[in-house]
Amino acid sequence: PCIDVADFREAFAKAKHIAIITGAGVSAESGVPTFRGAGGFWRKWQAQELAMPEAFARNPSRVWEFYHYRREVMLSKHPNPAHIAIAECERRLSKQGRSVVVITQNIDELHRKAGTKHLLEIHGSLFKTRCTNCGNVAANYKSPICPALAGKGAPDPETEDAMIPVEDLPQCEEDGCNGLLRPHVVWFGETLDPDILTEVEKELEICDLCLVVGTSSVVYPAAMFAPQVSARGVPVAEFNMEATPATNRFRFHFPGPCGTTLPPALARHQTEIIS
Repeated sequence: PCIDVADFREAFAKAKHIAIITGAGVSAESGVPTFRGAGGFWRKWQAQELAMPEAFARNPSRVWEFYHYRREVMLSKHPNPAHIAIAECERRLSKQGRSVVVITQNIDELHRKAGTKHLLEIHGSLFKTRCTNCGNVAANYKSPICPALAGKGAPDPETEDAMIPVEDLPQCEEDGCNGLLRPHVVWFGETLDPDILTEVEKELEICDLCLVVGTSSVVYPAAMFAPQVSARGVPVAEFNMEATPATNRFRFHFPGPCGTTLPPALARHQTEIIS
């Protein structure tokens, strides 16, 4: 892959429909724990042991403690220069009749906080809940999400489980439902929302430039998105700390922190007409 920013900027200046696929690496620069690799534990568990339907069925209190902890952490985090560059680029290009869509694997809503409007959150959001009874999905920014979780969720391995009774965990507020709520996120072993996938496919079919930002390109199906675009002959630029299994399929690769590499890549091109 090419590492010449000037070449990328030429492709960027011509692009009418830009798709930006983002992963945990973008949020890591805002201090968001990734729960990947050696340090990826909460108490004694790896994230994937808790982020699964079986774990929730077995111990909803423990899983809610984990997600309550993550929600509370996120309330103190802010978008970094990469999130802001993406949102600013979308705002600027929309005035020129050009489109930017962000397809993110992140559930932290930092793109939304930065001002991104056209956002497809393929793995859901920490700040949405879904009722296990009626299926209702709702935004929820309460802190704590329910009184019983106040002060709970500490990540220290010595912390005892809170063992909160199910009736005191977050409950559905739809008329007369009172079903147990779960985080509206895609857990291991679950499939992505088919409606969102359809939207993603539409965007990938029309894009004429694709950026892959801060993703290891190993989590499926998202890992397939950019290689599919590249196979159509569309330029793909990877912005990541290191090379990934997909790097050799892409036209551009820019190593380093996204907050450093992305802003100059997406800055206004001298050929842009700003009305």
